[in-house]
Amino acid sequence: MKSVDQLSVKIFADGADLPGMVEMYGKPYIKGFTTNPTLMRKAGISDYSAFARQVLQAIPDRPISFEVFSDEFGEMERQARAIASWGQNVYVKIPVTNTRRESACDLVRRLAHSGVKLNITALLSLGQVRDVAEAVAGGAPACVSVFAGRVADTGYDPVPLMAAAVEILRSAPDAELIWASPRELLNIFQADAIGCHIITVTNDILKKLSLIGRSLDEYSLDTVKMFYNDAAQAGFTL
Repeated sequence: MKSVDQLSVKIFADGADLPGMVEMYGKPYIKGFTTNPTLMRKAGISDYSAFARQVLQAIPDRPISFEVFSDEFGEMERQARAIASWGQNVYVKIPVTNTRRESACDLVRRLAHSGVKLNITALLSLGQVRDVAEAVAGGAPACVSVFAGRVADTGYDPVPLMAAAVEILRSAPDAELIWASPRELLNIFQADAIGCHIITVTNDILKKLSLIGRSLDEYSLDTVKMFYNDAAQAGFTL
C-alpha cells in the first residue's frame, strides 16, 4: 500500500474551522483548501469576507476555494470577481447550475477566459463534466468538483464515473478533477488509482491517515479492547 507521500492525487483539506485549517496548513501533504457556505454556516461564521481574509492571511501560498452565494448569474459574476481579487491563490467556486436548474456554463466560460481561476462545483453527472470541460478549455486554471460521495449515496459506484471524468478533462489540460465529498479514507486511494488530480477531505477523515498500513490483526485487537472498556466503563451487568 502506498504511503501518503507516494500518492499522486493531491489532498485538499475541506472545512471552515480556521484553527483546523491552520493545523492542516502545517502538514506538507495538504496541498490546498476548499470551503463552502454550508460549512461556514455550520462553523458559525457570519462575516464571509472577514473570515476569508483571515484564512488568506494565515494561508497565503496554497490554493483556496471560496464560493459565490447568489442565485442570479449577474450577481454571481460580481461576487466572483470580488472574491478573485482577494489573492493569487484564490479559486472562485461557481455551482454548475443555479437553483432553477439553469446552467452556469456561460458564466463559467466568461470568467475563465477573463483570467478568473475557478472551481466549478456540485457536479454529479458526466454530461455536466463535458459541458464544464468545454467552458473552461483554453481559460485560466480551473478545478472541476464532482461529488463522488453523493454519487455513492445514490447507490452508484462512483469509480467508473470518476475515471470517465478524468478522460473527459483531457480536453481541458488546465483543469483538474476534484473527487469531492469522500465518505472514507479508501476514497483517497481510489482517486489516486484512476488518476484523479485532487481529492477534498474533511478533518474527520484526515485524522484516519495514521491508520494507513496498520496491521488488521492489531486493529482487530484495538476494536475488541474498545468494546470491553466501554462496557466496563458503562457498568453493564447481566
